[in-house]
Amino acid sequence: MVQIREMVLTDYEAAAGLWQKTPGLGLSDADSKEKIEAFLVRNEGMSFIAEWDGELVGTVLCGHDGRRGFIYHLAVQHEHRRKQIGSQLIGCCLKKLNDEGIAKCHLFVLENNVQGMDFWKHMGFVKRDDIYTYSCNIGLYE
Repeated sequence: MVQIREMVLTDYEAAAGLWQKTPGLGLSDADSKEKIEAFLVRNEGMSFIAEWDGELVGTVLCGHDGRRGFIYHLAVQHEHRRKQIGSQLIGCCLKKLNDEGIAKCHLFVLENNVQGMDFWKHMGFVKRDDIYTYSCNIGLYE
């Protein structure tokens, strides 16, 4: 049976291994162990892992900026999908955000991640067509 618990830094290697094997999940330098540690510290108690017989089979990173929540890196091992693990992980995040007084949550899905888009639609998230995401590498401004 699945066990959901708070993600801690010692979960990083197993989580990163799952992320690397998950199609449609984009990784960058922001996913280094040091950056994930900072994220977990800043958003204490908001990210979760799922274990099945002691093996990490699912992850989700969650945090907020005081106004809006953000979800990153929801991943479930392929052989453990369709067991409600992703739904349980998201439920934990949304409860924590609600407990913090956060009323809205955002996430990012790569445009070719059809499976991800289907999952989020099923979970009640709505794709917005009125907002474009822009990014910059801050190091360019040094």
